[in-house]
Formats: sequence, C-alpha cells, structure tokens
Amino acid sequence: MASSPAPPESVSQPPAGKKPMSNLGQRLIFGVIGAVVLLSCIWYSAWTFAVFFGLVQMRMLWEFYRMMRKAGYKPAALVGGGLSVVMFGLIHFLNGVYHYAGVPRPATAYPSGEVGKWFEFVPVGQNALIALAVLLPTLLILREMFAWPRPNQSFTPFANVGVALLGLLYVSLPMSLLNALVFNERGYDYRRVLALLLLVWTADIGAYAAGKTFGKHKLAPAISPGKTWEGWLGGTLLTLLVGWGLGYLLPEMPLASRLVAAGVVAVFGVLGDLAESMLKRSVDLKDSGRIMPGHGGLLDRFDAFLFVVPVLVVLQLLFG
Repeated sequence: MASSPAPPESVSQPPAGKKPMSNLGQRLIFGVIGAVVLLSCIWYSAWTFAVFFGLVQMRMLWEFYRMMRKAGYKPAALVGGGLSVVMFGLIHFLNGVYHYAGVPRPATAYPSGEVGKWFEFVPVGQNALIALAVLLPTLLILREMFAWPRPNQSFTPFANVGVALLGLLYVSLPMSLLNALVFNERGYDYRRVLALLLLVWTADIGAYAAGKTFGKHKLAPAISPGKTWEGWLGGTLLTLLVGWGLGYLLPEMPLASRLVAAGVVAVFGVLGDLAESMLKRSVDLKDSGRIMPGHGGLLDRFDAFLFVVPVLVVLQLLFG
C-alpha cells in the first residue's frame, strides 16, 4: 500500500513572523563590516595594511585558481599562494624600509649608523625578489613533473604552469604594487590608499547611478550587458570631481596629479571590471567567490585595482 503524502504541517517551515534577510540587507550589513575592517587596517599602521592586503591578494589568487579549475586546469594553488605572500612581503619591505627604520628617505645613499642595520637586508630582499622572478617557472614546472601523469585532464602540464603564472601576474603582482603607492619620503601614508579607494568607489557608484538613469548604449554587451557608455561617462565625471576634492585629503599633491589619478581610475578601473567579468563568463560563474554574502568574492571587489595600480605605479616612476 502506497504511503500517503506528509501533511503540510510536517514540512519544515521558517518560523512564523521571520523573513529571510534580503540580498540588499546582506549587501548593506556585510559591506559596512568589510569597509570598517578595511579602513581600520589601512589607518592603524603599515603592518596592519600589509597583513590585510597580503591576505586579500592571496584570497583573490585562490579565487582565480578556483575558476581555472572549473575550466579544467589544475594550477598550483598552494605553491602559487605561498609565492604570492613572499612576493607581497618582499615588495612591502623594499618600499617600507625607511618607514620601519624611522628615518626620512634620502635622495642618494642609505643611512648609516644604528638605523643602517635595517638597510643591510635591502640587497638580500632585492636579490630574493629577482631570484623569485627567475626561478618561478622552474618551480612550477618541477611541481608538474612530480604530479605527472594526471588522470582525467585534457590539458598539458605546461598549460597548468601558464595558468599559475598568469594568476601571479594578473592578481598578486598588481596587489603587491600597492606598496609602491602607500610609502613616500615621509614613510607610510594611509591617505594615499584611502584616496584610491574613494576614487574606485566613486567610479562604481557614479557609473551605477548614471547607467540606471540615462543608460541606453551598451559599453561591452558581450561581456557585461549592464554597463553603458552613459554610466561610464557619469562615473568618470564624478570621479574627476572627487579627484579635485581630494585636495582636502592630500593638499600636498598637485591638482594635475589628482586629476590624472582620477582619470586612470575612470578608464582602467572599468577595464579591470570588464576583464574579470570576461573571466567569470568564460567559466560560467556569477561571482568569483562567496566570502562576503551579497558581495561575491574579493576578486569581484578589487578587480579594478588589478588594472589601476600598475598604471599608477608606472606613472609614479616616470613623473614622481
């Protein structure tokens, strides 16, 4: 005899009077928590900045490798993650050595005396960074040799090496170069990374508001159907306005430099966003991860940095 279906009251139901939290509510709560943690870490000290962004870039790299695994590749996630932390730490030390030694950055020679002990490690750090860059392909190829043969994989081992290298170049190197922006002749300056965050957030908010209000012409419909030229223009104008207003935060920075930085964010920020959208579409994923409910992964949150930071660093090297 067939059993009768369970009565409706026996099916698990949510408690009366309680509704699940909306996506907007999740975004708001976790967005505020994330912003508080981020701003606290960059404001408190150079080492809290380093710990926060060192962990962020490692998580972003893991999300990239996770997407590549979905595509069928098998990149060296543990090796890549470890090397990314070493890269970030070395670049942080080489840029922040004057700050930690407690002396201003001179125009020529390293300081001597008691503080000179800090600078004895500079050549070691420089050589270690060069050695890492030179030996990186060898290390990744050796990893593939020890893992060969891999069952149920259609790609060659050298494709895995290429994907692992791409993750370090696409994610970890740009995030590590943040260290070149936040240290100046006076040491660690949290205002610089705060200014960059404000510009990136402004570009996103302005583009969203203008796109919702005036958006008609698609910017890149095959990659991100929601983005429009009108949205990009609105975000650009608002970013330039905030760049002008950053004179109150960074009065020593010339107006031309602030407007150039705002222009870089407006142009290359959206390119970084589109690149990550293309990556997600290529592996049929909506978000890079789930570390922040309502916000996706950290790669979703910091994708603009991956194109903006290298350009700003190059401009800083060229023009100061």
